Amino acid sequence: MTGIAAIPVRELRGVGPKLAARLADYGVHRVDDLLFHLPLRYQDRTRITPIAAAREGADLVIEGEVRAADVVFGRRRSLVARIQDGTGTLTLRFFHFSAAQKNNLQTGTRLRCFGQVRRGSSGLEMFHPEYRPLDEGEPSVEQALTPIYPTTEGIGQNQWRNLCGQALARLRRDPPRDLLPPGCSPYDLARALDYLHAPPPDAPQAQLREGRHPAQQRLALEELVAHNLSLQRLRQQQRAEGAPALAPRAALMADFLDSLPFAATGAQQRVLAEIAADLAQPVPMLRLVQGDVGSGKTLVAAGAALQAIANGYQVAVMAPTEILAEQHWGSFSNWFQPLSISMEWLSGRTKGKKREAALQRIASGEAGLVIGTHALFQQDVAFHRLGLVIVDEQHRFGVHQRLALTAKSGPGQGKPHQLVMTATPIPRTLSMVAYADLDCSIIDELPPGRQAVSTVLIDNNRRDQVVARVAAACSEGRQAYWVCTLIEESDALQAQAAEATAAELQLALPDLAIGLIHGRMKPADKDAVMSAFKAGAIALLVATTVIEVGVDVPNASLMIIENPERLGLAQLHQLRGRVGRGSAASHCVLLYQTPLGANSRQRLQALRESSDGFYIAERDLELRGPGEVLGTRQTGLLEFRVARLPEHNHLLERVQQLAVEMGRDFPELVEPLINRWTGQAIRFAEV
Repeated sequence: MTGIAAIPVRELRGVGPKLAARLADYGVHRVDDLLFHLPLRYQDRTRITPIAAAREGADLVIEGEVRAADVVFGRRRSLVARIQDGTGTLTLRFFHFSAAQKNNLQTGTRLRCFGQVRRGSSGLEMFHPEYRPLDEGEPSVEQALTPIYPTTEGIGQNQWRNLCGQALARLRRDPPRDLLPPGCSPYDLARALDYLHAPPPDAPQAQLREGRHPAQQRLALEELVAHNLSLQRLRQQQRAEGAPALAPRAALMADFLDSLPFAATGAQQRVLAEIAADLAQPVPMLRLVQGDVGSGKTLVAAGAALQAIANGYQVAVMAPTEILAEQHWGSFSNWFQPLSISMEWLSGRTKGKKREAALQRIASGEAGLVIGTHALFQQDVAFHRLGLVIVDEQHRFGVHQRLALTAKSGPGQGKPHQLVMTATPIPRTLSMVAYADLDCSIIDELPPGRQAVSTVLIDNNRRDQVVARVAAACSEGRQAYWVCTLIEESDALQAQAAEATAAELQLALPDLAIGLIHGRMKPADKDAVMSAFKAGAIALLVATTVIEVGVDVPNASLMIIENPERLGLAQLHQLRGRVGRGSAASHCVLLYQTPLGANSRQRLQALRESSDGFYIAERDLELRGPGEVLGTRQTGLLEFRVARLPEHNHLLERVQQLAVEMGRDFPELVEPLINRWTGQAIRFAEV
């Protein structure tokens, strides 16, 4: 927006330094930020309801004359005013009030009130209604529905309405230029914004609540096109810098695959071929590999790494947790040490001289393969000749962190190729939005011998039966996981919960070897416990969700997940994937707490009914939204202003068409459109 976009909120009436600072903390800096700060819902204050027609539970506007007002002393002191309108009497009750407020409610004062009608000790009452005295000749009620805005501490609804009202007035005087091609929607941008901030009294509220109104769809379409174009631009910027062309090494790859104790599946071979062709090009590969739990993504990553290393380049493998990074270290060591490939480890816990030595081996190029966590993209990590970046569980990082690592190629070498992997299948509709800068490969075939895992829901009241089931499985020589979940993000609280559960199970099963693993343990201690579990010395492993990915113990055939209602479906599917890796029939018990909400029951039933990760991901998207499915509440990606997924999934095909059309026929509109919707947020590449 040209005119409005340049106006800071400080220029609006009533915005002093304090309010401006609060608005800035909330992401509102300019007048156009207010226009895109859309209401969550609406109240209908366009009609006055006679008191006699008031019904309990309804939100109403009433008008009447104060007949009496007094402070009443009961269990709680309250200010009580009785008002009449000729059809009946209603009580206004305030538990928080001032002397000035009491003085304003003089007998004979006419009031207009808005609030919810409740049943109280004196009949129908309104608790803390919004109200104001009526002047002579007061105009009629509100002419539009009253917006309720998303807010933060220190900014009230009346302030938002005042500020957005001022922004609307400026919009009407200086409407912004439409940046979508003609004919995209019956609403232009200005009309859509005007409608959504001040809908007429007869506006379809159900449609507005569900995001289906044409005005909402017009804005969502524009925002999604802007997002798509911004990711495409990121891709173009990456590709413009070029990349090393890494020639395929067919004989080396064939020898490598032949040396494995298992045969690669057809799907793995297809994806390896797609990656090999990408790596051979002098432009950076940008490829997402999706594969369900246990589909063999690590082997595909190893094949890609081998091609880069055989061409004289380094490879960085980044994982979100130490446990997953350690699992990769184990797999790659087994495969690459016989090939005399030098490897290096780097995590946040690598300190002192050990870290200095690791950094030196990476910077000199001595380390051909570097495996680690977020530590890989820290400032002091320099690569000699970085040719390929492999990022596992991509959704845990976000675009900006991925790009921070690719910026570590040496000067004049171009960009390294990127391979990002996820075992959390991403619904196609969501990948069209979140990963528009990437090509996509899917490993849609599980290795032979993988067992289907049966899933059951059991009430925590039957915990003793579950403990007996664990004892029976372990007595037959099998192993089991018991996963503790806490809704809190605190590692300390999760560790305490796991420790308490382990102690309780040890009392119940004194003859069983029980191990414990959680995020606060030292790496050496975690390694020791996992090694003992893999070796069969521990029968039951009590763990937090740190075992979600990367842990492979074929003899484990039973998993208990406590409080599964606290986790997303994708995470539960990941946890369930830790069993079913051997030849024995495997089972997952979801030990839930009653009462179980309708939404939670739906989600857990979906998990019980299907082992298809893509179906589960679609259900997760429907029930929880994209921010949860992708983990983007932490990464900041996909925090749309207007667009809502899955409600606006049906727009995505049109979004892709429009993005192509704009790049081809309206290139002059692309830059303003990206700036209007993404602003600073898309500058991931500069991180």
